[in-house]
Amino acid sequence: MRGQALKGHLDLLLLAILADGAKHGYAVIDELRTRSDETFDLPEGTVYPALHRLDKAGLLASEWTVVQGRRRRTYRLTDRGRGALGEQRHAWQVFTGAVQSVLGGVSWPDTP
Repeated sequence: MRGQALKGHLDLLLLAILADGAKHGYAVIDELRTRSDETFDLPEGTVYPALHRLDKAGLLASEWTVVQGRRRRTYRLTDRGRGALGEQRHAWQVFTGAVQSVLGGVSWPDTP
C-alpha cells in the first residue's frame, strides 16, 4: 500500500496490533502484515520510528528483554494508549461512515 494512503492511520494500526498483548518490533510488523493479508507490508524504517514516537508520547511502554541470546525491545499499550486507541477507532468509524455515505450513491467501480 502506498505510504500516502497509510499516512495518519499508522498509529491506529500499531495500537490495535498491541491491544492483543505485548510484542517486539518485528512481531508487530509481522502481525500487521498477516492481519492485513500482506496489504500492510511495511519496512522497519517506517514502523520502528512510529513505535518509538508512541512510546515517547506515553501511549506505549517498552522494555528490553533477551530472547535466545538476542536483545529485543518489547512494546505494550499503556492505559493512555488504550484510551487513544478507543478515540482513534471512533474517529475512524465516523470517517469511514461518512465516506460510505458519499460513495453510497455511486456504483463501484463505475466512477470516473
